[in-house]
Amino acid sequence: MKFTFQIPTKVYFEKNCITNHLEIFTYCGSRAAIVTGKHSAKASGALDDVTNVLKNAGIAYEVYDSVENNPSIETVEDITEKVKAFKANFIIGIGGGSPIDASKAIAVLAANEMHAADLFKNDFTKAFPVVAIPITSGTGSEVTPYSVLLRKDMETKVSFGNSLTYPAYALLDPGYTVSMNDKTTVSTLIDAFTHVMEGYLAKRSTIFSTMMSLEGMKTFAECIPGLKSKKYDYNFREKAAYVSLMGGLVIAQTGVTLPHGLGYCYTYFHQIPHGIANGLFVREYLKRCETTVKEKVDVVLKLLGENSVDSFGDTLEQLIGKPPKLDQEQIEQYAKLSLLQAGSISNTPFELSEEDIARVWEKQNDHAE
Repeated sequence: MKFTFQIPTKVYFEKNCITNHLEIFTYCGSRAAIVTGKHSAKASGALDDVTNVLKNAGIAYEVYDSVENNPSIETVEDITEKVKAFKANFIIGIGGGSPIDASKAIAVLAANEMHAADLFKNDFTKAFPVVAIPITSGTGSEVTPYSVLLRKDMETKVSFGNSLTYPAYALLDPGYTVSMNDKTTVSTLIDAFTHVMEGYLAKRSTIFSTMMSLEGMKTFAECIPGLKSKKYDYNFREKAAYVSLMGGLVIAQTGVTLPHGLGYCYTYFHQIPHGIANGLFVREYLKRCETTVKEKVDVVLKLLGENSVDSFGDTLEQLIGKPPKLDQEQIEQYAKLSLLQAGSISNTPFELSEEDIARVWEKQNDHAE
């Protein structure tokens, strides 16, 4: 038996965890840059809780609320200049994966003299501490080193991250996710599911990551009735936040696989939310996995209470809809762009050529609108 495991982030999972743990902010620094989006942090109550705690602790702060869905390196560079001018010495990311991913990038750029495009070399030796406060249940970014940014020059999303980009603290209060609308609730939870599922099937999976994957998939199955009925009580929100946490812990060890690598094209060209974009590939992905790791696919289906890949594919289709119809030019373009996601492709438990990837895109049309 041989495996490695790293999670330097200290995690608090509880109601009122921000106000209950004021001390962690004082540990991080004296001047805080709060990085978030325009609306959700305020609507969830998390932003007010953070600013109240910072005031009580005597910590100076500024709020930078310009992070968009799928943050671009241009946005990250713009906020970094403001953070440097304020002389912040730690970052607080409030939001879904986008603000937290942006926070990691800003934490590196603000601590170093470098261009944003150089982040993807992973060649830096310092970063400011990050306090991650998720208000969605999806990315698990609060416990991973990864930051995924939009590269307009490449027409896709690209990630970076190393041991320095793990958040110092993750504060998870399921109550902050209550303000999510239905579409975001579904999309983010499907993202969390794909993390635990892909991590379980990944070449880099270990006996330790497998324990968390199995737990995450079992808990996701308990959330499916709530997703179908759209009845999101606190118990549902707590379980969804737990699945998201498990997903982050898993992919921090295993990385992701084909659905993530291909899903970026749906997000970039069709504005399909990240989690739904991943979910649209699950049917075809699991069918292909049956040819190489069938025993694992059988475990996935058993945990989900499904008797076949197609039955689960139908369940997902009920929740997230059908993929868009693609023409041949789009299929060829997306296949080439998907090759840029070399890490996800190499981590997939079957071999993939460019022609194989094109066939996966072609198969999407079998279930398209």
